[in-house]
Amino acid sequence: MSRGARTRPEGSEQALSEAYDTALLDLDGVVYAGGAAIDHAVDALAAARAGGMRLAYVTNNALRPPDAVAAHLTELGIPAEPSDVVTSAQAVARLIAGQVPEGSRVLVIGGEGLRIALRERGLEPVESADDDPAAVVQGYGGPELPWGRLAEACYAIARGVPWFASNTDLTIPSARGIAPGNGAAVEVVRIATGAEPQVAGKPLPSMHRETILRTGARRPLVVGDRLDTDIEGAFNGEVDSLLVLTGVTDAAQLLAAPPQHRPTYVDADLRGLLTGQPEITRTGDGFRCGGWTATAGVAQLELTGDGTALDGLRALCAAAWTSGGEQPCRLSADKALARLGL
Repeated sequence: MSRGARTRPEGSEQALSEAYDTALLDLDGVVYAGGAAIDHAVDALAAARAGGMRLAYVTNNALRPPDAVAAHLTELGIPAEPSDVVTSAQAVARLIAGQVPEGSRVLVIGGEGLRIALRERGLEPVESADDDPAAVVQGYGGPELPWGRLAEACYAIARGVPWFASNTDLTIPSARGIAPGNGAAVEVVRIATGAEPQVAGKPLPSMHRETILRTGARRPLVVGDRLDTDIEGAFNGEVDSLLVLTGVTDAAQLLAAPPQHRPTYVDADLRGLLTGQPEITRTGDGFRCGGWTATAGVAQLELTGDGTALDGLRALCAAAWTSGGEQPCRLSADKALARLGL
């Protein structure tokens, strides 16, 4: 994938599960939400696996260790082994281990996934700033994370202890809607201390390196629902990506995406792995996909024709990204998206 400004989603004559050897799948908002499988995920992943595609699950959520994640996936009807799961806890533990002596104490603000990942790297998790930690690591600790844990991080950071974060996702999907993610808690510590953490998770290179090391993928396809983590992480790793619209990103955000947030492909859900992707062609001043033609007008994006909502959205992406160039598109898309029911 080129690192230049993408001006349209790409087409593919092959099913994506045949064109790529490994799907690097985000979990929250892609495979499940609030613990329950997202519609079509179980069957689509089973079909992709049966066709020879390797499935790896790559999550910024550092709360649960890989064996717990694999067990959950298996319960949902998606057979998985711990080796199929890559977490930001593993990535941040590797990052810390490269900067402190083996056996060092690390103050943990988060869940068991962080503690297990640190022990795998020969580091000792501790609970207090008074335990003489060599580093502080912060990861998602679940909705019941006590406020006092954030204070403990602040005490250590104020003493000059280096601070690491598994990820900085501001939100996380749940069964009841969008909830605060680890990034929201990181912001609390940042405001209180004035410090900046070293971050390992998507979209940073540490997470991509961890994923490739653990999966051995040669032709990976990143599959995610977030522009600022999944898609930007693919951009930074110079690999292709598929955005699915089952999580936090909506159509308006996609049209306004800057170059590093523009996916290679766009689809409704994980069934997009099993199909090719339509070509988008230029027609005069517009872009055609399926039965739709999208153009950039004076003040708004315009859409004519008929067809599936997804084809209309793909055509609009081409019009928006071309008009925006290296910057996000500033044209209104309200009328065009309303016509598509998006």
